[in-house]
Amino acid sequence: MTDALLPRPARILIADDLPLFRRAIAHLLDEQPDLVVVGQAGNGIEAIELAQSLQPDIVLLDVEMPVMDGIAAARRLRALVPDARIVMLTVSEHDDHLMEAIKLGAHGYLLKDLHPDELYAMLRAAMRDEAPVSAALVGRLLTAVRDAGRTPAVPSAPEGDLSRRELEVLRLVADGLSNKEIGVVLSITEGTVKNHVHHALSKLGLENRIQAAAYIVRHGLGLPRS
Repeated sequence: MTDALLPRPARILIADDLPLFRRAIAHLLDEQPDLVVVGQAGNGIEAIELAQSLQPDIVLLDVEMPVMDGIAAARRLRALVPDARIVMLTVSEHDDHLMEAIKLGAHGYLLKDLHPDELYAMLRAAMRDEAPVSAALVGRLLTAVRDAGRTPAVPSAPEGDLSRRELEVLRLVADGLSNKEIGVVLSITEGTVKNHVHHALSKLGLENRIQAAAYIVRHGLGLPRS
């Protein structure tokens, strides 16, 4: 996937309790022409306060923080700053908060050991509403979704409400493809793909592509594997 620059700089709020890590990430992001850090917080409470005043495009939110952790903060932010993309940061691929983040509508879930270029690409993907998830977490996500039989991670709306094309698009979303890549596969424009994703999410009562991927996997609607 080509890591194209965003049409305008994305305004990012970083929340992490480690000042050195937080400042290092801010320095890296500020070197990118289309990414700008507008604020830094050391815990969930500070993140909520700053997000309400700064209205960032993205809140990069550490899962483990004092005073209020990232999951609790994300839940509040979804209500108080609904237009912000919430991207969670974690140190371990075995983080038990992964499913909880999906339920509350986080827009991405990243490991802290990402290479800087991967982080830039993931944040740009979040701005395109493409729900970035670190590669190491994808397998855990799919396993967790399949095992969530008694506690559904996503609503159970019938897939019959989807058009054939919408289902095709969501299957490719669940397979990890970007809008641009889906457009190439289906020979349609990237804008058309985005419209299909939007309509499908609306029909299913889902909030983002991560929940859509979870829905496809949990209901056994994915692409057949050879």
